[in-house]
Amino acid sequence: MSTADRGNGGRTYDPDAEHAFPDERLNEVLAYMDRDEEIQTYLDAQNVNPVDRKGYNDHGRKHIAIVRNRALCLYDLLKAGGVEFNGASQQDLDEADEGVIIALAAQLHDIGHVVHRDEHPYYSIPLAADVLDRILPEFYDLADCVRVKGEVLHAILCHHTEEQPLTREAGVVRVADALDMERGRSRIPYEKGGRGINTLSSQAIQTVTLREGDSFPVLVEIEMTDAAGVYQVDELLKSKLHDSLIEDDIRIVAINVHEGGDRLVERIEL
Repeated sequence: MSTADRGNGGRTYDPDAEHAFPDERLNEVLAYMDRDEEIQTYLDAQNVNPVDRKGYNDHGRKHIAIVRNRALCLYDLLKAGGVEFNGASQQDLDEADEGVIIALAAQLHDIGHVVHRDEHPYYSIPLAADVLDRILPEFYDLADCVRVKGEVLHAILCHHTEEQPLTREAGVVRVADALDMERGRSRIPYEKGGRGINTLSSQAIQTVTLREGDSFPVLVEIEMTDAAGVYQVDELLKSKLHDSLIEDDIRIVAINVHEGGDRLVERIEL
C-alpha cells in the first residue's frame, strides 16, 4: 500500500491494513480500550466541563476518536518515511510499544477535564495513571508496565504547550491534538452563540488531510474558507508543532478555498 493512501488522508486508522510498524500489540490494546466501560464513560464525562459549562470546543468522544486516528496515521507516515522514535527504545521497550504508547496517550490525554478545563493536562496525569495501572498488566509484565506507563504519562503531559516533549511519541500526540481543527469540532459552541476566536477559526477550517510528502515524510494539507482559519494554523498548530521533535519531518500547507470576493489570505506554509 502506498503511504499516500495510509489512513484515508489521516482520518482513520485501519487495524486490518498494512502498516510501517508492527501492529499486533497495538490492535489488541485498541480493541481493549473500545470495550472498556471506565474509559468509555470518561469520553462522555470529560466533555461536560469544556462544552456544557464553559462553552468551549469538543473534548469528548468525537475529539478523542479524531486525535487517536490522526496520531496513528501520522505515526504510520513518519515510520514509512524512516523517522526513528526514541521513547520506547530508550526504555528498552519493543518497537511494537511505540504505537501502544501513542494510542494510550491519545485516548487518555483529556480525561482531566472531568476535574476542570483549566490546567486539565495536570489533572489528566493521576486519572490516567489509575487507568493504566488497571489495564497495562493485561499486556505487560511489571517492569514493562512501569516503563510504558511513564512514557504514556509523559505524552499526555506534553500535549500541553507549556511542557516540552522529550520523545517523538509525545510529539505525535501533541501535533495530532492540534490537527483536530475542522469546523465540526466547534459546532456546539457556535450553535449556542459562541463567537470566540477558537470557535470562529474552527468554523473556517474545511478539511485536514495527511499524506506522504515529496521532500518530507508528512504533508498536512488544510483547506479553509475564511482568513479566520489562520488562527488555527499559525497560532494553535504552529505552537504545538514547535519543539515537538517531529517539526522537521512535517510540511504544512493551508489554502483558502473560498471562491469569489477578496481573499485576505490565500496560502500559508509552515
